[in-house]
Amino acid sequence: MSLRKLPAEKAAYLDGLRRDIVFSDTLRGITLTYHTTWGLFSPKGIDEGSRLLLDHLEVKPEDDTLDLGCGYGPLGLTLARLAPGGTSMLVDKDFMAVEYSRRNARLNGIDNAEILLSNGFDQVGQRHFDLIVSNLPAKTGKELYYLYFYDALVRMKPGARFYVVTINGLRKFVQRAFMEVFGNYSKLKQGRTYTVAMATLADRP
Repeated sequence: MSLRKLPAEKAAYLDGLRRDIVFSDTLRGITLTYHTTWGLFSPKGIDEGSRLLLDHLEVKPEDDTLDLGCGYGPLGLTLARLAPGGTSMLVDKDFMAVEYSRRNARLNGIDNAEILLSNGFDQVGQRHFDLIVSNLPAKTGKELYYLYFYDALVRMKPGARFYVVTINGLRKFVQRAFMEVFGNYSKLKQGRTYTVAMATLADRP
């Protein structure tokens, strides 16, 4: 049975949609080129939440970092460049996100990034980190957030920082959950749509 042929104009339009979206952007003074595709989060440009998060986090040159839910890599790959003396691990449960993060690491000559297909922390093992970041998905259950928070807690080195960016509607939940899980909470920036918050292991009794 042969496949039905589409009109030439429609076929050409669909072929265009299948091609990689390619753009460059500068985050924290670092310019990278990204290949993305439809189906990944914010494929046509860096989203406002990721940009806000990067603008308000502290990263040290030797930090080992983790990007939880990396998408095509803007957070984790930027952290790899900001912390050349450490390793930047990027994880995502979407195999296409992992494929494009790996492609973007190669494209930009980033060799201190480790990119894994992982449902949350389940493939991270016993690795510990100085810095963990996540652009938390807005439409998921609070149970998943608690899994992320507790799994982050046990993988934080002394003095480690955990940063998240969320839609503003989740900021009160994040505050309560951070106090429950980490024993501390700092709101670093609240914009029109997103809030950046941090917890640290250093303040935990």
